[in-house]
Amino acid sequence: MEQIRTLVRLRKALLDERTSWYQRLQARLFHHGLPRLGALTAQDHREWLDRLEVPFPSHQVVSVALSSIERINEEMAPIDAPLKRIAQRQPGARALDRRIFGVGWLTAVAIWAELGDVRRFGSSRRAVRHTGLDITVHSSDGKRAPGHRSRQGPEVLRWALFEAALSAWGEGSPHHRYFQEVKARQDVHRAFLSQARRIARAAYHIPLEMGEEAPAPVPGLTLPPTITEAA
Repeated sequence: MEQIRTLVRLRKALLDERTSWYQRLQARLFHHGLPRLGALTAQDHREWLDRLEVPFPSHQVVSVALSSIERINEEMAPIDAPLKRIAQRQPGARALDRRIFGVGWLTAVAIWAELGDVRRFGSSRRAVRHTGLDITVHSSDGKRAPGHRSRQGPEVLRWALFEAALSAWGEGSPHHRYFQEVKARQDVHRAFLSQARRIARAAYHIPLEMGEEAPAPVPGLTLPPTITEAA
């Protein structure tokens, strides 16, 4: 499971880098009053860049951004292949993907790998505490400070849970009413955090019910050394 965590964390690092380049690209286009660049193929990007009429420095920013995004996409491919097989074949990861609304193949593998064998927690409260999404309250001289996230535990796990929460609040979601109620009582950010904690609790109970099957090795999965050592 440690090797899988390495892959997941590498994938997240590449995703963050790609997002940064997208943001830089869109900011430069906005600076020149140009529309956002949609999801195009690499060839479409090159043809669009050849027709782009902006000052040379901006043209270079856009060119480097596009090249970096294409490079990152290529680097992601050999990482995504085994992670998708894990999502399909590993019982615990597959159960998270199929049974928790908002969880997709990547976030399922991330949550499964970062939580590990949930039996070691003893309760869903301890599992949530491990994610760093629990609320801590500090008191001093009889005064209690407002609660805030502890931010302890794996950063990638918090990211995966929050991404799942962002996908689980819409009108078609079984959690939509709960989300709206928390939002009305507090605010939208607290509503997403609350939903992420609910997903964390579900990600504890589902594998717990599965027993030995949930943390079992992935059937038939072989990771090339050049991939597992890349991080």
